[in-house]
Amino acid sequence: MLTALSIRDVVLIERLDLSFGAGLTVLTGETGAGKSILLDSLGLALGARADAGLVRAGADQASV
Repeated sequence: MLTALSIRDVVLIERLDLSFGAGLTVLTGETGAGKSILLDSLGLALGARADAGLVRAGADQASV
């Protein structure tokens, strides 16, 4: 079970640390709030191929 996710310098996210409790987690938000970026980051953590376009502008590297 995924208990935490740490994202650094991915697209618009400079720094984000999430903790997940037991049970269902729901992501909601307005258009442009970053839900898809968060899901793309989760995909990277699970082994998806990275793309240089995911690195936040002005950063040298991103990490998940």
